[in-house]
Amino acid sequence: MAERGWLIAFEGVEGAGKSTQLRLAAAALRHRGFTVVETREPGGTALGAELRRLLMEVVETHPSPLTELLLYLADRAQHLDEVILPALERGDVVLTDRFSASTIAYQGFARRLDLDTVSRLDAIVRRGVAPAYTILLDCPVEVGLRRALDDDRFHREQREFHERVRAAFRSFAEQDPDHYCILDATAPPDQVHQQVMAAVLPCLHSR
Repeated sequence: MAERGWLIAFEGVEGAGKSTQLRLAAAALRHRGFTVVETREPGGTALGAELRRLLMEVVETHPSPLTELLLYLADRAQHLDEVILPALERGDVVLTDRFSASTIAYQGFARRLDLDTVSRLDAIVRRGVAPAYTILLDCPVEVGLRRALDDDRFHREQREFHERVRAAFRSFAEQDPDHYCILDATAPPDQVHQQVMAAVLPCLHSR
């Protein structure tokens, strides 16, 4: 079912510019005649919005790392059923702000949960769905945190946490260059956008 459309993920550390570049790419692809669905994790559905509040809100009692992982996976299960799979079945282009790579990077590498457990649970939820391509917007942690507009629970983590996230993303891209494109997110947004389109369009025209 997933083969009829395209799932493109935008990943990166906090403040890397994922949302901005996703919106620019969506507009450019629509201009070229593609039907595009813009979404995000967590929060791409009504239920996901409630889960996002639970995950992001700065409160006195935080979810444990395992609870956090399960909440993210619950969001992904609903997101797939309600948004991603129907769009892919229609043949749409789905642009998502974060997907499975973020789960492995944040809850696996940064939270230090068992990587095999995280990967196996994520695989169960995804049911074979994976991005056709992932745009990794890479920038130094201090730059991203300085640019980030939100003041949520993750932005308040120690720098070492975010460094582990960045290192994980970069390792994913280096190990799978056919499905990842690393872009310098410190470049001007218009320049990054042109690089995003240069990476995405060949993927969309490959079948």
